[in-house]
Amino acid sequence: MKQWLATAFLVILLGLIIFTTFSEKNEGEQQESSATQETGMVAPNAPDGLKVGEKAPDFSLETLSGETVKLSDYRGKKVFLNYWATWCPPCRDEMPEMQDFHEKYGDEVVILAVNGTGTEKKKENVTQFIKNGGYTFPILLDTELEINQTYQILSIPTTYFIGTDGIIQEPRIVGPMTYEMMEKKKDALN
Repeated sequence: MKQWLATAFLVILLGLIIFTTFSEKNEGEQQESSATQETGMVAPNAPDGLKVGEKAPDFSLETLSGETVKLSDYRGKKVFLNYWATWCPPCRDEMPEMQDFHEKYGDEVVILAVNGTGTEKKKENVTQFIKNGGYTFPILLDTELEINQTYQILSIPTTYFIGTDGIIQEPRIVGPMTYEMMEKKKDALN
């Protein structure tokens, strides 16, 4: 079952990359929005994904250390919900920037890095990647790809921005974030 889900996830991911490539090309020829010009990755009007103003669906996942964490445990805090995998080059590229951001703003914003563990060859790959990178923000394991479905993740990395009220307050970012993008999103949340 896991192999089937992983294969389906990869096929969907490949299809989305192809679709995104062609639609970005067409959009670029017509007119780029100011948000796209700024980051090249904001997709607030895409047909998939949860929208700004929606309550972020609660979930319960295990961390790498075996602790069970719920999104609702962080009510009252700003949350960056980042979905990633070790085999994803853009995901790996943004992790050091996320660590730098966590070290500076960890008291103000919680980064919940949800690993699409159901697509990984083995859980140990995640553990080794986190250990080698020295990442200290919470790593949650989506072994059954439930969060992937609930949050309608079609491309990774994808990050949702959840305010202290548990509401998605900013358009999600599809693609890797820079430190500067994270600072802007932090300042926009309340």
